[in-house]
Amino acid sequence: MPPASTTRRFRKEVAHRARASRDPCSREASVRGTIAPARSPKRAMLEGHRVSRISVRGFAVASATAVTTVGAVVGVASGSAPAADDNNFEAAAADTTLLADIPAGQQAQVQTASLTQQADAQASAADAAAKKSAEETARIQAAKDAKSKKQAAEDKLEAQREAKEEAERASRSSVRDASSFSAQSSYSVAEVQAMARAMMPADQFQCFSNIVERESGWNYKATNPSSGAYGIMQALPGSKMASAGADWQTNPATQIKWGLSYMNSDRYGSPCAAWSFWQANHWY
Repeated sequence: MPPASTTRRFRKEVAHRARASRDPCSREASVRGTIAPARSPKRAMLEGHRVSRISVRGFAVASATAVTTVGAVVGVASGSAPAADDNNFEAAAADTTLLADIPAGQQAQVQTASLTQQADAQASAADAAAKKSAEETARIQAAKDAKSKKQAAEDKLEAQREAKEEAERASRSSVRDASSFSAQSSYSVAEVQAMARAMMPADQFQCFSNIVERESGWNYKATNPSSGAYGIMQALPGSKMASAGADWQTNPATQIKWGLSYMNSDRYGSPCAAWSFWQANHWY
């Protein structure tokens, strides 16, 4: 049997080799028969550089996220839908040049340029939103102005229509009836014309006069020898005018009353409408 001291040394060596198999550094030291040396300054610098790269990658991810967010704001301001893919953030960061890969003297410039780009993007988004808001405000104001102008034009037309109707009512209220004239043995042309003027609205007299002038020359006793038409209206037969009064043969007011009734009927509607028909047909 081997001595106990030999057995203890053997066990220690086996345990040491087992630990070395799990730790590459210890394994290398075991092979050389020495304890693993402390990490060299160069290796520590490289590992610190790796940590710095990791920290810079985090900064790149944050910058990419900010730029992507600004891009989304610009997309909304311009009316386009933003792409909702969270994986793009990491992809954008992966494609970004790391500060550790840039010479130390230029890193501050790169960071400043990145922040300036983000500020420009934010300013562009704000300008687009302000422009869109101004355009919408102008559109609403233009619609209001157009509506106001349309309403003003309608109000003006309505006022003119009411004024015209009021004038017509006033004219009709001043119209005299045939019975308001005293009967005479004879009437001059001027007297017959004055009676006609007083018995109709002022705007209809000239049309009425144009027809009478061509039909009878304002002679209330005019007779057509071939047809038998009678009076200033040349009614055919003359006895039609009896519906306006029994004195239709001698009273020009009765004849005028009948003539106005005939012109204002559904056949024409007014003396001026009757005159338009007369001009086209030379009769009414």
